[in-house]
Amino acid sequence: MARQKRIAADGYKGVFLVASTSPATGEADHIVYIRYKRAGKLTEERLGRTTEKAPKPNEKKYWSAQLASLVRADRMRGKDMTNSERRAAEQAVKEAESGRWTLIKLWTEYKTARPIKGIKTDEGRFNKFLAPAFGGREPQEIDQLAVIRLRSKMLKTHAPQTVKNTLELLRRVVNFGVNARLCSPLPFKIEFPKCNNIVTEDLNPEQLQALLAAIERSKHPVAGPMMLCALFTGLRRGEMFRLKWSELDFVRGFITLTDPKGGVDQTIPMNPRARELFETMPRLCEWIFPGKQDGDGNYQQRTDIKKAVRTIKRKAGLPEDFRALHGLRHVYASMLASSGKVDMYTLQKLMTHKSTDMTQRYAHLRDESLTRAGQVLDDIFNGMAIEQNKVVSINGK
Repeated sequence: MARQKRIAADGYKGVFLVASTSPATGEADHIVYIRYKRAGKLTEERLGRTTEKAPKPNEKKYWSAQLASLVRADRMRGKDMTNSERRAAEQAVKEAESGRWTLIKLWTEYKTARPIKGIKTDEGRFNKFLAPAFGGREPQEIDQLAVIRLRSKMLKTHAPQTVKNTLELLRRVVNFGVNARLCSPLPFKIEFPKCNNIVTEDLNPEQLQALLAAIERSKHPVAGPMMLCALFTGLRRGEMFRLKWSELDFVRGFITLTDPKGGVDQTIPMNPRARELFETMPRLCEWIFPGKQDGDGNYQQRTDIKKAVRTIKRKAGLPEDFRALHGLRHVYASMLASSGKVDMYTLQKLMTHKSTDMTQRYAHLRDESLTRAGQVLDDIFNGMAIEQNKVVSINGK
């Protein structure tokens, strides 16, 4: 290809223009070149188009003969790198970075090496908070003050539990790198904000009736059945997304939870309400609560239902802070605990809690039920006293 003719820019030595057309807009423009000597070597470089903004620190300016003349002067004096020097420096940085296990590289490896539940949430936390603050650093380069500042900044706009989860993600990623012998550990211990995450959501009988009515009216094929499943079984959202028809044993009356939150497969009983729900649902594919269909008409695994269940929640008039699916898991546990017929150990197994700590939030409901049961004895004796007074009164006539 023949070299394009360079036209000297009037009044600007060593600056040349080549008539061209902008590939972005189709408008006529010019490509700006400079030619200069440094250390006895003649160099010609392309800077950019007159329709393009110049890179930092002149990003607000478009390339012009005047700006090109200033850049040429800086490069002649060695105050600015030549194009070839800049490319070499960028390549050196890339090569240096390739041997460094920065937090971003550790995160990428972490996701590849192990399946992560709640990956969408973790991805959001990492990209929004951790990557901007520490992404280009190796763990040993992260200082405690920077973590404290991130924590303080987040606490101004986010709940303590969100901040704690973000910092816990930082610790998990670094510990993964340390265990894999990819990096050194953090040079300090992360201090987490104090959280009160013992939340027990419940619905009164009127609210529950309103919810059931809203579910009955809903035309969404999955949202209503999922909410009923959470209410009848106490399953978590992710467990329902992954639940398959092959994991329902209608003969023995059990539901098998594969890879639940606790990490170990669990089996819970299928109560009559849950059985009736499942028996009335269509079997469209392997998943009980399928997602959208692909181009070939095959159903995909569901990963979200937030908008549809919120719509049902609002139509039922439930409180805005009531979580449409996880809240119903709490309602399920609360009903069992307050019945007085289910002990804490059994409730722990039904809720598939790994430890008793999470189950203890419902202990007060069982205590209240036991207190009410103990009141029955007092009522019996009070009734006996009334009858005795009646007998005395009759005999005294």
